[in-house]
Order: sequence, then structure tokens, then C-alpha cells
Amino acid sequence: MPVRTRVAVIGAGPAGLLLSHLLGRHGIESVVVDSRSRVEIETTIRAGILEQGTVEILSGSGASDRVLTAGHRHEGIELRFDGEGHRIDFTGSVGRAVWLYPQHEVLKDLIAARLTAGQDLRFGVTAERVEGAETDRPRVLARDAGGHTVEIEADVVVGADGSRSVVRETVTGAYGGSFREYPFAWFGILCEAPPSSEELIYSNSPDGFALISRRGPGVQRMYFQCDPGTDAEAYTEERLWEILRSRVPGVTLNEGPVFQRDVLRFRSFVAHEMRRGRVVLVGDAAHTVPPTGAKGMNLAVADVVVLTEALRALLLDGDESLFGAFSDTARQRVWKAQHFSWWMTSMLHRQPGASDFDHWRQLGELRSVVESAAGRAYLAEGYTGWPLAR
Repeated sequence: MPVRTRVAVIGAGPAGLLLSHLLGRHGIESVVVDSRSRVEIETTIRAGILEQGTVEILSGSGASDRVLTAGHRHEGIELRFDGEGHRIDFTGSVGRAVWLYPQHEVLKDLIAARLTAGQDLRFGVTAERVEGAETDRPRVLARDAGGHTVEIEADVVVGADGSRSVVRETVTGAYGGSFREYPFAWFGILCEAPPSSEELIYSNSPDGFALISRRGPGVQRMYFQCDPGTDAEAYTEERLWEILRSRVPGVTLNEGPVFQRDVLRFRSFVAHEMRRGRVVLVGDAAHTVPPTGAKGMNLAVADVVVLTEALRALLLDGDESLFGAFSDTARQRVWKAQHFSWWMTSMLHRQPGASDFDHWRQLGELRSVVESAAGRAYLAEGYTGWPLAR
């Protein structure tokens, strides 16, 4: 027999779990499924810069207290170029901040909150397709870890299943979006060492970009610009540290054993539509951004805030207006974030084949930002996040 619920959520990432949490506060039941195990979801280390609005939603809704107690509030970042560091003061410019709190910690908090609330949360269940998008009873067809068919019938189906979304084709078709691929990638490492800097360092160097960050008191996360085809095992640890040191001249790096390395390709994607009938896309299923602007998880949260209010109006009040406008409303912020991420990326990375003119123009742009109160405020506003739609 099909499982019956009000909202079927595909994907137990930040978007899917937060949506189920916020819907639950309105008394709207949901079923959440994910092909991964709980252990995999809670232990895969990913980025963790949270905008102030994201922190306010997590803490204010009761989804996470730890984001304030275990997260690290950052009131600025450092831009380094031409051998010098320049601090962008977020609180001084726009009165806001960001929090460093890794995504897997957010997921731990959300899973714990949902299970405590009695959420129907199913791990190891793989969605295969969605049917009946144009009806008032769309269905999710899936399989559990034992190969048994699982059918979920709902009033609304939400695809929160990431950049390789199964649900996306139901909404957009095979090629329904705007896409850009960048000619470089990030080589990322996790290492056992105390932080090299209290705040994140974004460095533009003649050899390419580098980012110095952290994941906790004894773990650092660092990236440097590389070719997209780079083999993650191509460098010795000695060579990795040599490259990183060359990208942040004037900064002393705390070095330690590297226990994870990966190559992160840069892509931008925005679906032409985020809704078809009673099937909706949120988060990476609907859009992806380069990581330079720290927008990925925060955009997912912004989608969920808009969708929660639309579903509350639809399912509790019978008002379809917000739900019908969801795609247009959400994509306004998505395109602002795409521009900000593109701008940060193009300003800080060395383009393949760049000329001397390109290099000096880039430095001129960076000086225009750091030497201008308006320029610093623009960066601070975009980085800390625009007000969430209500």
C-alpha cells in the first residue's frame, strides 16, 4: 500500500530536513527519504559558512542550539593581494556576521530534532521517479535498501536531492536550465593543525587563488586553485604545503598531517523553473553556485523559507497564490547569489591565458573594493546574506 502524507521530501540534506522541520511547526506532516545512510550523512565533511539569516532560522525555529554554542562567529574576512592583507569588516560595514559551522554538524542537529519530533525519516531509500506532477496527488516511486518498492503519495513532492537530482527532470526536462562551467577548480585539503588565522583568508596571487579556513580548533580546511583535471593524489604533502605557502605570501601557515584531499570543480546552474504542478525543487536540485561566495547551503535555506510559507498557505488555507509564484520569487535571490559568486570568483582567481592587463585590472578591482567604504559594504552585504523573504 502507498504511504500517504501531505509533503514527500526527497533528500535529507539541509534543505529537505529544514523544510520538514519548519512544516512540522505548522502541523504539516511529511515523509523524508534519502538514499544515503544516517552515518554517511552525518560524517561527510562539507563547507560550513552560514549567513546570519541562516543562523537565525536554525536557532529561532529550535532546529539547532549548537550553531550558537559550537559555531564560530566571524565578523570579517581578509582579502590578500599584492603581498598585503586587507580586512573586510562585516559588522562595521553592515552590522551583520557569518558563522563557521560545518554542514554535517547542521545535519546532525536537524536529524536529531526531526527524530525527536517523530518524523518519518527513511534512510537507504532511493527515489527512482516522480509521477503525476500535474495532479493533486503526485507520487514518488522508490526502492529501499532491500530492493523493495516504496510508493509515497502526497499533496506536494519536493526535490531536495542535490545536484544530481532525480526529481529535476520531472520539473525541467533533461536540459531545463542555464549552465556555466569554469576553467579551474579547487584542490582542497583537511589537515590536523590549529587555525592559521582567526578569520578566513581569500588570497589572489600571481600563481592563483587560495583560501585559508578552518573546521574546528584542531582541523584546517584549505584550498588552492588548480586545473579541473588535476588528480587528487598527484601531489605529495610536501608539495601541497609548498603550493599553499606560495599562494599566501606573508602568512605563516600551521602545517599538519593531511587526512583528506579532493578536487572541487566549479559549475553554475539555475533551473528555468523550480516548480511544475505539485512538484517543487529546492537547494542544489534547482541551482548550484561556485563556492567562492559561500552561498550554496544558504541559498537552500532561503528556498525553504519561501516554500514553507507557500505550502502553509496552500495546505492549510487553500491559497495557491504563493505556491504558484514560488519559482519566480525564489529565483530572484538565486540570481543575485549567482552574480555575487561569479564576481568573487572572477575577482580572485587567475584566468587561464590571462595577460598582464588582466592581472593588473584585477588588482585594480580589488583595490577599488578594499579602499572604498561602499565597496567593502557591497562585499559584506552579499557575503553575510540579504534579508530572507517572509
